[in-house]
Amino acid sequence: MLERRVVVTGLGLICGVGNTAPELWDGLMAGKSGMAEIKAFDLTGHPVRFAAEVKNFDPLQFVDKKEARKMGRFIHFALAASDEAMKHSGLTVTDEISDRVGVHIGSGIGGFDVIEREHSAMLAGGPRKISPFFIPGSIVNLAAGHVSIRYKARGPNEATATACTTSAHSIGDAFRIIQRGDADVMLAGGTEAAITPMGVGGFAAMKALSTRNDDPIHACRPFDKDRDGFVVGEGAGILILEDLEFAKARGAKILAEIIGYGMSADAFHMTGMAPEGEGCYRSMNHALKVAGVSPDQIDYVNAHATSTPLGDALESKAIENVFGERAKNGTLLVSSTKSMTGHLLGGAGGLEAGITIMAMQNQIAPPTMNLVEADPECRLNYVPNKPQPTKIDYALSNSFGFGGTNGSLIFRRWTE
Repeated sequence: MLERRVVVTGLGLICGVGNTAPELWDGLMAGKSGMAEIKAFDLTGHPVRFAAEVKNFDPLQFVDKKEARKMGRFIHFALAASDEAMKHSGLTVTDEISDRVGVHIGSGIGGFDVIEREHSAMLAGGPRKISPFFIPGSIVNLAAGHVSIRYKARGPNEATATACTTSAHSIGDAFRIIQRGDADVMLAGGTEAAITPMGVGGFAAMKALSTRNDDPIHACRPFDKDRDGFVVGEGAGILILEDLEFAKARGAKILAEIIGYGMSADAFHMTGMAPEGEGCYRSMNHALKVAGVSPDQIDYVNAHATSTPLGDALESKAIENVFGERAKNGTLLVSSTKSMTGHLLGGAGGLEAGITIMAMQNQIAPPTMNLVEADPECRLNYVPNKPQPTKIDYALSNSFGFGGTNGSLIFRRWTE
């Protein structure tokens, strides 16, 4: 059986830079930072005091007050992003198609806020003080569960938890579900809400975070020689994927086609990347092979680059090895939008897939902000500090995670 073509018809994006996809895009074009001092909790004793929090977010716009109390913040974000994506796509799930509509939404961590809150309640008052909604409010698959309930999507329902590669894997796996005919539509992506005392404190204890408490706006500096760690972000990125013929039959506006998905494992270290970025290299090559395109056809790479000293250099090396002379001479454009959004962990790949699609639609590569002087080990064209209008017919988005799990997605500009 021939594999079916899969297109993107809707985007729902929320992060510290903007609460909708258009607001986010405008922020990226303006070089807006989502980073500021944390408002969510008491910062006493915390060595890292800033993050990229979602601002002015009201979950009651998407769910009633009684239900909202039963959900972790990561579920609220998933519902908000799914609402935007569905409206953008113009899709209505009827009884006739509900069995062919699925959901694949993951989270790297899930309901950290709920876990911490209920643990405090137990310590203060004993086990009887634990909420009966503790488990369904915190476990990773309940974002996908609530979204499927909301839209009566009765097709495949899954939740990936592969650290910072989570939502790239969710989108890629949903792409394959439609390719092989198990669904006609998938709501796919990821969501995260780890700006909590334990979330920020835990990453700080690993020495993974930037400590620029006096200058949050310029703290995330991918590829810069003075980068000192990533900045925790939160939010969600949800895409509506459809079988091409299904989308055409209902008159959907097509945003892009997803044509490639690659995966690999470093099989090297718990948190560190394999030498030479070898796992990243194999992930990108696999995606190119699946897409049936050559490295010379890729115009833009949305890099995973989180602003860590080792990770950015190794990803740059892997990109050099995949794309050769075009990477080295600056023809290939590479940028890290985490310089503005922060790192959404399990939500990063979904958010950045959406950004990559908007870059193709607008024919503009978004910038890497705060790049003052590139690390000598980072030798590519990183679109420093301002957007660059350019032809983008094919684009690749990378995501890499703890445990050495890697994912790469390739999109084609829709022109038919």
